[in-house]
Amino acid sequence: MLKHTMGVLITLAAFTGSLAVPSFADSQARIVRLSYTEGDVQIDRNAGQGFEKAFLNLPIIQGAKLRAGHDGFAEVEFEDGSTLRITPGTIVVFPQLVLRDSGTKVSSVDLQQGTVYVTFAGEKDHDFALTFGAERVTVGTPVHFRLALGHSKASLAVFKGDAEVEGPSGTVAVGKKQSVTIDLAAADQYTLAKNVADNPYDSWDQQQSQYYQRYVKNGVTSASAGLPYSYGSTDLSYFGAFAPIPGYGMMWQPFFVGAGWDPFMDGAWAFYPGFGYSWASAYPWGWMPYHYGSWAFVPGYGWGWQPGGAWTGLNNLPRPVHPPAGFAAPAPPAIPGRALLVVNRGGVSTPVSSAGRVMIRNNSAGLGINRGSIQNLGRVSHQVEQRGFAHATLNAAPSA
Repeated sequence: MLKHTMGVLITLAAFTGSLAVPSFADSQARIVRLSYTEGDVQIDRNAGQGFEKAFLNLPIIQGAKLRAGHDGFAEVEFEDGSTLRITPGTIVVFPQLVLRDSGTKVSSVDLQQGTVYVTFAGEKDHDFALTFGAERVTVGTPVHFRLALGHSKASLAVFKGDAEVEGPSGTVAVGKKQSVTIDLAAADQYTLAKNVADNPYDSWDQQQSQYYQRYVKNGVTSASAGLPYSYGSTDLSYFGAFAPIPGYGMMWQPFFVGAGWDPFMDGAWAFYPGFGYSWASAYPWGWMPYHYGSWAFVPGYGWGWQPGGAWTGLNNLPRPVHPPAGFAAPAPPAIPGRALLVVNRGGVSTPVSSAGRVMIRNNSAGLGINRGSIQNLGRVSHQVEQRGFAHATLNAAPSA
């Protein structure tokens, strides 16, 4: 396997650029990432299948819907690293995910019920809006806010930055550490307050934000990677490492892999009408390495990912480089279908014990490990490499 101790852990920085995504109807179509799921989360992929169990790293396209059950949490990550987090009892729709001829990305999210947290990166080529009922929240600079929608009232609380709410009663500006309540039963009248009330889900949102803040800054920035944008890069910093490989240059490999692992062991085929099947990796880091760059097998080291080439979007069928003898990459079903077709050939971490510990086996490649939940994942990986397994204690919050 790749010798992680050889190289410096590299965190990939945010890179901007055009998103070249093959389309199935609109040449300006975009996909964003379902980057986190926990508990009961369902997705309607706008593929005629209705709601089905959500799958990590599924592409979200225009018209898709997400629904969180009584214990469901989820996160959607946009190209520039902006995030939308949904909490139990929440339903959101994505009416608009397009790329204008000018290169500007347009993202519109409609909150139908529940509570969401938005962290907007503030990239000037990204127009983002969140709607609910007759109201529209617009942002232009970096901002972090919470929106809770009830039957008769809605509340917007801004933690950092500022936002505007537009509706039948006019426009109200909401600054840092301010909140506005909208009375939906009284002509959407606004009440602005110079404080932010606590919400039971604030701590969960803060934990997820800490993960991004820590790992996006961890290590050395690699401009030579040439990444077109940032989403998915933070997970590469936490779940694996880059190392210099003779004849190949810098390559990335996940922790907890050995000679018997390959990058296509665990995932699912998702069918998109008018386009075909797209591969969705089940690994928690499995977004960028399956839409950009290539997987190559290096004798004596194993499988590694190398950035480069064009962004493949939905057209991400496995194309391994120099695979070992006898290797067969998974192929999409020959007959078009609508349901998610799961592929499971790999290992999984054992269930967490009552003491908050998990046993990790070799070739699990991080499967079953929540992001930021184990401190110093590289050190644990070294133990697994030596013994074939290791026990690790789970942290209450994402660790550094």
